[in-house]
Amino acid sequence: MPSHDQNLQETFNEKGERISPILPNEVKNFLVDIDGTVCDDVPNEEPERMSTILPYPDALKIVNKWFEDGHRITFFTSRTEEHRDITEEWLLKHGFKYHTLLMNKPRGGNYHWIDNHIVKATRFKGKFTDLVVKTHEIEVFRD
Repeated sequence: MPSHDQNLQETFNEKGERISPILPNEVKNFLVDIDGTVCDDVPNEEPERMSTILPYPDALKIVNKWFEDGHRITFFTSRTEEHRDITEEWLLKHGFKYHTLLMNKPRGGNYHWIDNHIVKATRFKGKFTDLVVKTHEIEVFRD
């Protein structure tokens, strides 16, 4: 299922130097965790369970809708590289549409993502639905 970036736009800094390309504003780059987000949480210490769990139906529906709407879907997981095959087979078996699978996300939660691009975080709390806009306090670098 994975495919390459086809709608990245070339960008330049104020000096005219090429910098990392960006997606058009209307295209979102969804990074979606697997365990505990699109299916029950299965720890790396119990890989035999990885092939038998079922996806959350609402997660499958919404993720595939985002894909069909032209957004980029990247699954990322704390599963290790040794679990890649079983993870890809599970995603395929259950019909998840996606572009990329990233393994070895740090374990333990309490994530703090620092990036030169805007990052919007959505905490999964048990059900996938359409996203709505809410305002929350965030931490930023001091000027």
